[in-house]
Amino acid sequence: MNLEGGCLCGHLRYLISAEPIDAGFCHCRMCQRSSGAPVLAWLTLSVADFRYSQGRPAIFHSSAQYQREFCPQCGTQLAFRAIANAKTVDVTLGSLDDTASVTPQYHIWCDSKVSWLHLDDGLPTFSNAGPDAGPDAR
Repeated sequence: MNLEGGCLCGHLRYLISAEPIDAGFCHCRMCQRSSGAPVLAWLTLSVADFRYSQGRPAIFHSSAQYQREFCPQCGTQLAFRAIANAKTVDVTLGSLDDTASVTPQYHIWCDSKVSWLHLDDGLPTFSNAGPDAGPDAR
């Protein structure tokens, strides 16, 4: 699989060279606050399968362990990964050129879901990071 994407203004572009490990909707407060939206859709893949093809991202350390990568020109959030020894990277689904190419499979951090958002898509929901997440997940 080869996917491409980028930010709103076109300054920052990336390439994905493999099938994602998975994809899902995150309802955590940090994703809500960082995007200004009630939920963010992400795909997860190996760090080796993701690279920026144009521009350099700005980085914000959203916690002691994780960073968010975004366009320094327009502010579009594109990626999320561990600060040290990252094995995977999460990429925002909305930043893909072909948003239909990857479909979310679950909802995580539903304990933080905004009360006025009603989920009826039939996907599995998890109160926290989900059953396959490690102890330091988001």
